[in-house]
Amino acid sequence: MSNTVTRIRLGVVAAAASIAVLAGCSSPAPSGNASAASCAPAKGKVTLQYWNTVPGMDQVVALWNKKNPNVQVQMKNISNDQYGTIGNALKAGKAPDLAQVGYDELPNLRTQNAFVDASACSAATAAKSKFVPWTWSQTSFGGTGVFAFPQDTGPMALYVRSDIFTQHGLKIPKTWDEYATDAQKLHKADPNLSMTFFDPNNAEWFNGLLWQNSAEMYNYSGGKWHVTVASAQSKQVAAYWQKLIDAKLVRTDLANGSTQMYAAYQKNQIASYVGAAWGYSMMRDNLPSQAGKWAIVPMPTWGSSAASGDWGGSTVAFMKGNTHLYESVKFNSWLNTDPEALALENKLGGLYPAATAGSKLPALSQGVPYYNNEKIFNVFADSSKNIDTNFTWGPTQKTVNLALQDAMAKAAAGSGTLTDALSAAQASALKSMKDQAIPAIAGK
Repeated sequence: MSNTVTRIRLGVVAAAASIAVLAGCSSPAPSGNASAASCAPAKGKVTLQYWNTVPGMDQVVALWNKKNPNVQVQMKNISNDQYGTIGNALKAGKAPDLAQVGYDELPNLRTQNAFVDASACSAATAAKSKFVPWTWSQTSFGGTGVFAFPQDTGPMALYVRSDIFTQHGLKIPKTWDEYATDAQKLHKADPNLSMTFFDPNNAEWFNGLLWQNSAEMYNYSGGKWHVTVASAQSKQVAAYWQKLIDAKLVRTDLANGSTQMYAAYQKNQIASYVGAAWGYSMMRDNLPSQAGKWAIVPMPTWGSSAASGDWGGSTVAFMKGNTHLYESVKFNSWLNTDPEALALENKLGGLYPAATAGSKLPALSQGVPYYNNEKIFNVFADSSKNIDTNFTWGPTQKTVNLALQDAMAKAAAGSGTLTDALSAAQASALKSMKDQAIPAIAGK
């Protein structure tokens, strides 16, 4: 969806070394202070508070409320300042029962004991089988506890202007090397035409590219974090895009989802878009005159590897202070696994569901008119199957992203390189963890 980038912005600072080990998405870290709470059903009617940023979610909640008079849900849209709003509510002891939290923000909030463990509810522990495995692995505390349900994901793919490719005699690139060659051909044929753009202020997008190349930023072992932001795999990705930038084969003056970005596509100045599943509605809704001209194909790969990456996606977390876990689990499960709810969320908010039931939705198995009636979601389904389940977000991802964006912006302006940006981000991560007394060392 078009505001997923906003939804996954990081905004809460990690704390307390005594619970810092909670931050591992898939590390063997203990569950610390977040103990399982009671799952007894409430006596009488219940009203739950649910905060999110998804367009149209009010209509989804209205459907639930119509069907469940004894468990009503009050929704609040916090898209203007998602994590600032959640952080302030936690400090004030007034967090909602449920809140939308991006996968990469979970570790930061975990270190603040922001969640409650819903594993006392058998329906919560049983929910694991209802979601794509890699999404559940992103929400676990070392495989223990249930603190959130996956909601949507952002498996990545390549959006291609078929007419421009055909005009210039280009085949769909299978690898990144082929993509670079095509970029050179396009720009040589028309200096005003670029293959794509590189947004230096979008660390989340860049992280998805790193993820595809198995460039883990963190891993947890031996009682400490190993920070690997500047790994060899990361440097390979950085060097690749640096070459495209230096050769002026990609633009660096556009922000994802901006008016300027759409204007460039409208003027036929850019031939492709490296995006996520939720982006399908961006092109459809903002470039209606280009219906039938776009195709969605697998993202170029590194050599023969079929690995893909993820950009964005969120969970619905059980927040600290929740006293209605039984009802919260019931609503959370319906919201993220019920076919009717999933279909509405996809239609209204562009969400690509994390639930396995999502692949069976009629809307996700049929051709999409805007994309020449091609079954584009088959591409995203295959992409999702090829996402590395071991990729881990660390407890200082906010620091990494901000440092990465600052250095990438300088590199795009000709000061330094993207490889330098990785080194700067790694240094910032280590310093931030040291300041918080989180055991960490530089990894390889």
